[in-house]
Amino acid sequence: MIDLGKRNVLGVMVDAVDYDAAVQRVMDAAESGRSFTVSALAVHGVMTGATDKEQQYRLNRFSMIVPDGQPVRWALNLLHRTKLANRVYGPELTLRVLKASADKGLPVFFYGSTPSILASLQSKLRVKFPDIQIAGSEPSKFRKLDEDERHSLADRIKASGAKVLFVGLGCPRQEVFAYEMSGLLSMPMLAVGAAFAFHAGELPQAPPELQKRGLEWLYRLAQEPKRLWKRYLLLNPYYLLLLAGQWIGLRYSTAGVAPTIEIGYG
Repeated sequence: MIDLGKRNVLGVMVDAVDYDAAVQRVMDAAESGRSFTVSALAVHGVMTGATDKEQQYRLNRFSMIVPDGQPVRWALNLLHRTKLANRVYGPELTLRVLKASADKGLPVFFYGSTPSILASLQSKLRVKFPDIQIAGSEPSKFRKLDEDERHSLADRIKASGAKVLFVGLGCPRQEVFAYEMSGLLSMPMLAVGAAFAFHAGELPQAPPELQKRGLEWLYRLAQEPKRLWKRYLLLNPYYLLLLAGQWIGLRYSTAGVAPTIEIGYG
């Protein structure tokens, strides 16, 4: 089990952890009934914090940010000599937390995505983990929620008996959601991106060899070029440029700027 604490990557504090440590920390929070925000960040997620001071502020108040992308793991190893052998891939972390939750009898809740994906996801998970307890699920409204709606949602999740919440709204909406809901829910909230669609069988994952080489972005770009071309073709080179600056000694502040208003994504 590896947990070396948080390390600065372009001003975003990323936890140098492995799967075992990440799952253990989530389970500890679930069993003790305390708020614990988690996000699995690849390059795009790190860059949302590097280029937006308010998002940086939110991310740096997460309980745990795991290195989802290989380039983020490489950055931890390059800048901080963490010697991490593997990334902590969001969809894989999702499965491991689900298994641990099932083993411990902790009910889970899914928020985000669409009704059809949620239905398929739950059907497949019940086959994969026969002991899983699914307390409930709700699809995204694909709009902003007002304060009453967010409090009502939090009340429904609590009333369900859930001990772990998985959020699939896409980056950065899911991170904003988790940050803003953290004061309303005393349970772990995992922002897991495309994991719902992957495990529902609605979106193919990149071949393992591409994932290992840090080329998952290329596979996803080929799948959704119109939606993702700016994210990958512009942000990836910018990430490398900023990373080179940090490597040669530039310092990136982690302070951020406190958001002046709540956005209320849902």
